[in-house]
Amino acid sequence: MSQTSVKQKKKNETGVRNSKESLDGEQRKDSDKPGVRLNTQGSQELLTKTDSRGYLVRNQWSRTSRTPSIKAASEEPRSKNNSVKLPNSSTTSRTSSTSPSQHDSPPPTPARQSKPNQQSLPFDSRPPTPPEPEPSTRRPSTKTKETPESRTQSIMRTSQQRDYTLTAPTEWKSYSQRRMFYPSAPQLEADCMSQQQQEAETEEEKDDEEAYWESLKKFYEKPKPKHAVTIAVSSRALFNMVDARKVYEEEGLEKYMEYQLNNENVILTPGPAFRFVKALQHVNSRLRELYPNEQDLFDIVLMTNNHAQVGVRLINSVNHYGLLIDRFCLTGGKSPIGYLKAYLTNLYLSADSEKVQEAIQEGIASATMFDGAKDMAYCDTQLRVAFDGDAVLFSDESDHIATKHGLDKFFQHESLFENKPLAQGPLKGFLEDLGRLQKKFYAKNERLLCPIRTYLVTARSAASSGARVLKTLRRWGLEIDEALFLAGAPKGPILVKIRPHIFFDDHMFHIEGAQKLGTVTAHVPFGYGQKFNT
Repeated sequence: MSQTSVKQKKKNETGVRNSKESLDGEQRKDSDKPGVRLNTQGSQELLTKTDSRGYLVRNQWSRTSRTPSIKAASEEPRSKNNSVKLPNSSTTSRTSSTSPSQHDSPPPTPARQSKPNQQSLPFDSRPPTPPEPEPSTRRPSTKTKETPESRTQSIMRTSQQRDYTLTAPTEWKSYSQRRMFYPSAPQLEADCMSQQQQEAETEEEKDDEEAYWESLKKFYEKPKPKHAVTIAVSSRALFNMVDARKVYEEEGLEKYMEYQLNNENVILTPGPAFRFVKALQHVNSRLRELYPNEQDLFDIVLMTNNHAQVGVRLINSVNHYGLLIDRFCLTGGKSPIGYLKAYLTNLYLSADSEKVQEAIQEGIASATMFDGAKDMAYCDTQLRVAFDGDAVLFSDESDHIATKHGLDKFFQHESLFENKPLAQGPLKGFLEDLGRLQKKFYAKNERLLCPIRTYLVTARSAASSGARVLKTLRRWGLEIDEALFLAGAPKGPILVKIRPHIFFDDHMFHIEGAQKLGTVTAHVPFGYGQKFNT
């Protein structure tokens, strides 16, 4: 190597050394500035600075970058239109962002590290940034130009999202109920109510009215059950109307109706058939307990020739005693016999013997009621019905022979025709109805607790003529709970022990004997022996 080249090389090294020393001095001078620190690679970094409230002060800039050196990593630009896309160069990416948690030991950032497509906002349009909320509650900024319409919609959405506590009214009344309190101002109601409210109330009233009439239609058009036992009872048999009857006989019909209207709130006292009807209702309740959908029940009808104006007093009396009688037939002086077949009557009880005789002639089981002369305690949990045999359950064949030819001929006749069943009498059908209902209780193992009990109380002798009676009942398929053959002895004392709710007989002297001892009796005007009754 020549001397000239050696000198030139030393000169160049001296220049480089001087340039490095000048550069180092300049860098030390800059590093003395507040907020600037020299990194290991010789580039300058901007130190984070906070005010007294902990907010970042974004007024320190790096010499090597035109962008702010402090920027939160999770911060997003507020608007893409206002952001500035920086060029992808080494001069704009040498600085590194630091967070407030990295003040003590910021990590070194490579000088040549670059972030492509980095976006930022101009410094003049960005106010100091307060501490950011938690990420879970932070909402991205979608700020747009707000108009009065958008603000109104926002307020409405906010009000719809709120939950308001609604207090229900203490008592709600429909329009038809509230209208009753304002009978004198119908026009005021129409003016106060809007057309829409009036239409709504009208539709509601129409629906209620249609439902009401539909229920009535189903109730009244429901056919009578095929095997229901209809018991028709007159008003004089059900209640004690002796005083009213006396007014009718002495002063005429008009005074009678006036008397009933003046006393329509006076409750009538029970009559001879009252306890019998109560016992029928008890059987119905027991049947409904065992068979909730049972329709084969006792159906009680109040049948009377009273005028309709008298019906108010009868209704008040029925409701007072809790009698379940829904059907009334008030004929206004006309005989009710014509309605008995229309009601499919199984048994008709009345205090008028003429009407009973007329019903018997029409083939309807009927009896004239007589109250007991003495008070008697009756069973409230069991219906007790006592029957005489001949001309009541059976035909009057044997009674006709005994009356016309004497008892000896009667005994011979019964022994000869012991195995021949007797013809049926007027109340044979009623005994069949009682037996059918009894079997419903037997099917539920209620034989000993059955609320129906039947008795045969007859003047026949068991040894001479009793076998034909029992065989006839067996041939009919009927069961009698108790059979008492008295051989001509009085029936009154036996009936006192039985205490039946009703006792049917065709002879008046048996009726009178039982009545004197307190038994409720029913005379059946049927058979050959009626001409001998006094």
